[in-house]
Amino acid sequence: MESLFASIMTNGTITGASFIIATLCSLALGCFIAFMYAVKNDYSKSYIITLALLPAIVQIVIMLVNGNLGTGIAVAGAFSLVRFRSAPGSGKEITSIFLAMAVGLATGMGYIGVAIIFTLIITIANLLLSSLSIKNYGAEEKILKVTVPESLDFEGIFDDIFCRYTTKVDLEEVKTSGMGSLYKLTYKISMRQNVSTKALMDEMRVRNGNLEISCSRPMLVRAEEL
Repeated sequence: MESLFASIMTNGTITGASFIIATLCSLALGCFIAFMYAVKNDYSKSYIITLALLPAIVQIVIMLVNGNLGTGIAVAGAFSLVRFRSAPGSGKEITSIFLAMAVGLATGMGYIGVAIIFTLIITIANLLLSSLSIKNYGAEEKILKVTVPESLDFEGIFDDIFCRYTTKVDLEEVKTSGMGSLYKLTYKISMRQNVSTKALMDEMRVRNGNLEISCSRPMLVRAEEL
Protein backbone atom coordinates (compact mmCIF):
# COMPACT_ATOMS: atom_id res chain seq x y z
CA MET A 1 0.00 0.00 0.00
CA GLU A 2 2.87 2.39 0.74
CA SER A 3 4.32 1.85 -2.73
CA LEU A 4 0.88 2.49 -4.26
CA PHE A 5 0.77 5.99 -2.78
CA ALA A 6 4.46 6.78 -3.30
CA SER A 7 5.86 8.98 -6.07
CA ILE A 8 7.70 7.36 -8.98
CA MET A 9 10.15 10.29 -9.00
CA THR A 10 13.05 10.16 -6.56
CA ASN A 11 13.81 13.53 -4.93
CA GLY A 12 11.78 15.24 -7.64
CA THR A 13 14.19 14.13 -10.40
CA ILE A 14 12.57 13.49 -13.78
CA THR A 15 13.85 10.43 -15.63
CA GLY A 16 12.92 9.12 -19.05
CA ALA A 17 11.04 6.20 -17.53
CA SER A 18 9.09 8.37 -15.05
CA PHE A 19 8.17 10.83 -17.80
CA ILE A 20 6.87 8.10 -20.13
CA ILE A 21 4.93 6.38 -17.34
CA ALA A 22 3.37 9.63 -16.11
CA THR A 23 2.43 10.77 -19.63
CA LEU A 24 0.85 7.44 -20.62
CA CYS A 25 -1.03 7.34 -17.32
CA SER A 26 -2.25 10.94 -17.82
CA LEU A 27 -3.51 10.17 -21.32
CA ALA A 28 -5.21 6.96 -20.18
CA LEU A 29 -6.91 8.65 -17.24
CA GLY A 30 -7.90 11.63 -19.41
CA CYS A 31 -9.56 9.30 -21.92
CA PHE A 32 -11.31 7.50 -19.06
CA ILE A 33 -12.60 10.79 -17.63
CA ALA A 34 -13.85 11.82 -21.08
CA PHE A 35 -15.57 8.46 -21.59
CA MET A 36 -17.27 8.57 -18.19
CA TYR A 37 -18.46 12.13 -18.82
CA ALA A 38 -19.97 11.09 -22.17
CA VAL A 39 -22.00 8.30 -20.56
CA LYS A 40 -24.62 10.55 -18.92
CA ASN A 41 -24.11 13.98 -20.50
CA ASP A 42 -24.39 15.78 -23.81
CA TYR A 43 -21.03 16.76 -25.19
CA SER A 44 -19.13 18.18 -28.14
CA LYS A 45 -16.13 16.59 -29.82
CA SER A 46 -13.84 19.46 -28.85
CA TYR A 47 -14.81 19.21 -25.17
CA ILE A 48 -14.15 15.46 -25.05
CA ILE A 49 -10.74 15.96 -26.67
CA THR A 50 -9.98 18.69 -24.12
CA LEU A 51 -10.82 16.38 -21.21
CA ALA A 52 -8.66 13.62 -22.68
CA LEU A 53 -5.58 15.81 -23.19
CA LEU A 54 -5.80 18.18 -20.23
CA PRO A 55 -4.24 15.82 -17.61
CA ALA A 56 -1.16 15.29 -19.78
CA ILE A 57 -0.80 19.04 -20.38
CA VAL A 58 -1.05 19.85 -16.67
CA GLN A 59 1.33 16.99 -15.90
CA ILE A 60 4.14 18.31 -18.07
CA VAL A 61 3.71 21.83 -16.64
CA ILE A 62 3.99 20.47 -13.09
CA MET A 63 7.04 18.39 -14.02
CA LEU A 64 8.81 21.39 -15.54
CA VAL A 65 8.23 23.69 -12.56
CA ASN A 66 8.91 21.03 -9.92
CA GLY A 67 11.52 22.46 -7.56
CA ASN A 68 12.39 25.37 -9.88
CA LEU A 69 11.15 28.66 -8.49
CA GLY A 70 12.24 30.74 -11.49
CA THR A 71 10.52 28.46 -13.99
CA GLY A 72 7.37 28.40 -11.85
CA ILE A 73 7.18 32.21 -11.82
CA ALA A 74 7.77 32.34 -15.59
CA VAL A 75 5.05 29.78 -16.29
CA ALA A 76 2.60 31.58 -13.97
CA GLY A 77 3.31 34.83 -15.80
CA ALA A 78 2.78 33.21 -19.18
CA PHE A 79 -0.52 31.61 -18.16
CA SER A 80 -1.74 34.89 -16.66
CA LEU A 81 -1.69 36.38 -20.18
CA VAL A 82 -4.11 33.77 -21.50
CA ARG A 83 -7.77 34.76 -21.75
CA PHE A 84 -10.56 32.54 -23.05
CA ARG A 85 -13.66 33.71 -24.92
CA SER A 86 -16.20 30.91 -24.67
CA ALA A 87 -19.70 30.24 -23.42
CA PRO A 88 -19.82 29.45 -19.70
CA GLY A 89 -20.00 25.79 -18.88
CA SER A 90 -22.41 23.89 -16.68
CA GLY A 91 -21.52 22.64 -13.23
CA LYS A 92 -20.74 19.17 -14.60
CA GLU A 93 -18.38 20.57 -17.22
CA ILE A 94 -16.50 22.65 -14.66
CA THR A 95 -16.24 19.64 -12.34
CA SER A 96 -14.79 17.51 -15.14
CA ILE A 97 -12.23 20.20 -15.97
CA PHE A 98 -11.11 20.41 -12.34
CA LEU A 99 -10.93 16.61 -12.14
CA ALA A 100 -8.71 16.48 -15.23
CA MET A 101 -6.46 19.19 -13.78
CA ALA A 102 -6.21 17.41 -10.42
CA VAL A 103 -5.24 14.17 -12.16
CA GLY A 104 -2.57 16.00 -14.17
CA LEU A 105 -1.26 17.55 -10.95
CA ALA A 106 -1.00 14.13 -9.30
CA THR A 107 0.72 12.45 -12.26
CA GLY A 108 3.03 15.42 -12.71
CA MET A 109 4.28 14.89 -9.16
CA GLY A 110 4.67 11.17 -9.79
CA TYR A 111 1.74 9.94 -7.70
CA ILE A 112 0.34 7.52 -10.28
CA GLY A 113 -1.51 5.35 -7.78
CA VAL A 114 -3.19 8.36 -6.19
CA ALA A 115 -4.27 9.63 -9.62
CA ILE A 116 -5.79 6.28 -10.61
CA ILE A 117 -7.67 5.76 -7.34
CA PHE A 118 -8.89 9.36 -7.23
CA THR A 119 -10.15 9.19 -10.82
CA LEU A 120 -12.06 5.97 -10.18
CA ILE A 121 -13.67 7.31 -7.00
CA ILE A 122 -14.77 10.66 -8.46
CA THR A 123 -16.01 9.36 -11.83
CA ILE A 124 -18.01 6.52 -10.24
CA ALA A 125 -19.47 8.90 -7.64
CA ASN A 126 -20.40 11.35 -10.40
CA LEU A 127 -22.06 8.60 -12.41
CA LEU A 128 -24.08 7.43 -9.42
CA LEU A 129 -25.17 10.94 -8.45
CA SER A 130 -26.16 11.70 -12.05
CA SER A 131 -28.42 8.63 -11.99
CA LEU A 132 -30.37 9.92 -8.98
CA SER A 133 -33.62 11.81 -9.48
CA ILE A 134 -32.80 15.02 -7.65
CA LYS A 135 -35.33 17.81 -8.08
CA ASN A 136 -34.29 21.42 -8.31
CA TYR A 137 -36.16 23.26 -5.56
CA GLY A 138 -34.42 26.58 -6.02
CA ALA A 139 -35.80 29.44 -8.05
CA GLU A 140 -34.72 29.32 -11.67
CA GLU A 141 -32.87 32.53 -12.53
CA LYS A 142 -32.94 33.81 -16.10
CA ILE A 143 -32.07 36.88 -18.15
CA LEU A 144 -35.06 38.40 -19.95
CA LYS A 145 -34.48 40.91 -22.75
CA VAL A 146 -37.47 42.87 -24.03
CA THR A 147 -37.69 45.37 -26.88
CA VAL A 148 -40.39 48.03 -26.56
CA PRO A 149 -41.36 50.99 -28.80
CA GLU A 150 -40.34 54.49 -27.81
CA SER A 151 -43.97 55.49 -27.30
CA LEU A 152 -44.56 52.82 -24.63
CA ASP A 153 -44.00 53.80 -20.99
CA PHE A 154 -42.21 50.62 -19.94
CA GLU A 155 -42.00 51.49 -16.22
CA GLY A 156 -44.54 49.24 -14.52
CA ILE A 157 -46.12 48.01 -17.75
CA PHE A 158 -45.13 44.38 -17.07
CA ASP A 159 -45.56 44.35 -13.27
CA ASP A 160 -48.76 42.25 -13.20
CA ILE A 161 -47.21 39.67 -15.55
CA PHE A 162 -44.08 39.45 -13.42
CA CYS A 163 -46.20 38.90 -10.30
CA ARG A 164 -47.79 35.80 -11.83
CA TYR A 165 -44.66 34.22 -13.31
CA THR A 166 -41.73 35.35 -11.19
CA THR A 167 -40.63 35.63 -7.58
CA LYS A 168 -38.00 38.31 -8.15
CA VAL A 169 -37.40 40.90 -10.88
CA ASP A 170 -34.52 43.34 -11.28
CA LEU A 171 -34.21 45.79 -14.16
CA GLU A 172 -30.51 45.49 -15.01
CA GLU A 173 -30.16 47.69 -18.10
CA VAL A 174 -32.07 50.09 -20.32
CA LYS A 175 -30.68 51.24 -23.66
CA THR A 176 -31.99 52.78 -26.86
CA SER A 177 -31.87 51.17 -30.30
CA GLY A 178 -32.98 51.91 -33.85
CA MET A 179 -31.97 55.60 -33.78
CA GLY A 180 -33.86 56.04 -30.51
CA SER A 181 -37.12 54.55 -31.76
CA LEU A 182 -36.84 51.48 -29.53
CA TYR A 183 -35.87 50.67 -25.96
CA LYS A 184 -34.12 47.43 -25.02
CA LEU A 185 -34.76 46.32 -21.44
CA THR A 186 -32.72 43.67 -19.64
CA TYR A 187 -34.29 42.01 -16.58
CA LYS A 188 -32.86 39.44 -14.21
CA ILE A 189 -35.79 37.30 -13.11
CA SER A 190 -36.36 34.30 -10.85
CA MET A 191 -39.05 32.05 -12.29
CA ARG A 192 -41.75 30.46 -10.14
CA GLN A 193 -41.93 26.68 -9.97
CA ASN A 194 -43.97 24.94 -12.69
CA VAL A 195 -44.66 28.06 -14.76
CA SER A 196 -44.34 28.26 -18.53
CA THR A 197 -41.67 30.50 -20.03
CA LYS A 198 -43.63 30.51 -23.28
CA ALA A 199 -46.76 31.79 -21.53
CA LEU A 200 -44.71 34.58 -19.92
CA MET A 201 -43.27 35.63 -23.27
CA ASP A 202 -46.66 35.43 -25.03
CA GLU A 203 -48.25 37.80 -22.53
CA MET A 204 -45.36 40.23 -22.80
CA ARG A 205 -45.56 40.17 -26.61
CA VAL A 206 -49.10 41.55 -26.36
CA ARG A 207 -47.79 44.52 -24.36
CA ASN A 208 -44.68 45.33 -26.43
CA GLY A 209 -46.31 45.15 -29.85
CA ASN A 210 -44.88 41.73 -30.72
CA LEU A 211 -41.33 43.07 -30.80
CA GLU A 212 -38.30 40.93 -29.98
CA ILE A 213 -38.14 39.12 -26.62
CA SER A 214 -35.43 36.68 -25.51
CA CYS A 215 -35.09 34.60 -22.35
CA SER A 216 -31.86 32.82 -21.45
CA ARG A 217 -29.86 31.61 -18.50
CA PRO A 218 -27.46 34.12 -16.86
CA MET A 219 -24.14 34.45 -18.69
CA LEU A 220 -20.86 34.75 -16.83
CA VAL A 221 -18.74 37.78 -17.50
CA ARG A 222 -16.07 36.91 -20.03
CA ALA A 223 -12.50 37.88 -19.40
CA GLU A 224 -11.09 40.41 -21.82
CA GLU A 225 -8.04 39.54 -23.88
CA LEU A 226 -4.91 41.58 -23.24
